[in-house]
Amino acid sequence: MSATERRGEILQRLQVDGYVEAKVLSREFDVDGSTIRRDLDALVRSGQVERTHGGARPVVGTSSEIPYAVKETERRPEKVAIAHRAAQQVADGQTIILDSGSTTYQVALELRHKTDLTIITNDLRIGKYVATIPAVRLLVTGGELLGSVFTLVGERAVDFLSDYSADWAFLGADAIDPIAGITNTNTLEVPLKRAIITAATRTAVVADSSKFGHRALAKVAAIDEVDLILTDSKLPSDQVEQYGDKVARACIAHD
Repeated sequence: MSATERRGEILQRLQVDGYVEAKVLSREFDVDGSTIRRDLDALVRSGQVERTHGGARPVVGTSSEIPYAVKETERRPEKVAIAHRAAQQVADGQTIILDSGSTTYQVALELRHKTDLTIITNDLRIGKYVATIPAVRLLVTGGELLGSVFTLVGERAVDFLSDYSADWAFLGADAIDPIAGITNTNTLEVPLKRAIITAATRTAVVADSSKFGHRALAKVAAIDEVDLILTDSKLPSDQVEQYGDKVARACIAHD
């Protein structure tokens, strides 16, 4: 296979999956890693892709959804710290709703230390993980799959949640602003996020500090519609004050 053919195949995979991993490409094309790096660098120079840690993704605008495989590698220490703080809010025996996302996935990992939980989620990755935890009751919403982010959305997912009541919901967010509130890039997810808030007695947004001070396309909720916003200790104190008593900062392991 020529370099041109290989790069064309890489672009096709990006269109389908939203992300490619360099080491996987190297193995599947039977070429060394330096060859794949040259391919990706050439596609970057052409303006068709962006490099990420260990791979590449298509060039996207601010309104496009970032693939799960990219999200889970970004700001991981911050997400782990936030998830640990989130799990501290949960008592044994409670019912928890986990929204889709890489930070809520980390929350799921932390909840393995709890007992007798019921976990409801619209995230297939979370569902797959929780299914391996003994003595946890798992409920997965129905709905339509949003490809690269493993999220179930749609009327069936919303209707599913209307039949349940949870002690806590942990909600992901693409952007948080004191005026615009909690916002999301993908409008298809908004009705389900609203349903998650409605179904829970208490709702905590879990979002790393890079999400603050920004606005995405679609409004999910006002700041006063959630009970808690959990973020990391990189968020400056002057920004924390803009949200009243809603924000709690988790210390990152290396802080």
